[in-house]
Amino acid sequence: MSMDPSLKVATNMSGKRSVLKREERVAKLQADKKFDTSKDRVLGLAKTLVGKS
Repeated sequence: MSMDPSLKVATNMSGKRSVLKREERVAKLQADKKFDTSKDRVLGLAKTLVGKS
């Protein structure tokens, strides 16, 4: 069964993300030396805004 064209969402309509995903946040915090995987938890991290490009 095919999907009705009115229900499809164009990829360019998704908009810009305002915060980073968890993996991206951890990578950024590790680069800034503010996150240590041995003692810090991944859950409960503060939201990190996406920088302007």
